[in-house]
Amino acid sequence: MDPIILFKALSNETRIQILEWLKDPEKHFPPQEGGDCNKIGVCVSHIQEKAGLSQSTISQYLLMLQRAGLLEAYRQGQWTYYKRNEKTLDELLHFIKEHL
Repeated sequence: MDPIILFKALSNETRIQILEWLKDPEKHFPPQEGGDCNKIGVCVSHIQEKAGLSQSTISQYLLMLQRAGLLEAYRQGQWTYYKRNEKTLDELLHFIKEHL
């Protein structure tokens, strides 16, 4: 875990909102064709629609969160689904408690 990369990823309100939405995806997103969003994640198109931003911007945000280790991606056919990486979020919480 690189805290600098994590904090950079968290330095944008929309990226933080995405993590908040994915904490309880069934509350924030419609049912998905691919299955249970708690298991496989949420489709990019649903995240983009909720954020109200372009597909390219959302893709960049999701990639940044994934590279920071905050999201996991699952590809099914032509669709990519994202969910939170709780392990990294727990490590970040531990880092903040111990060092800040």
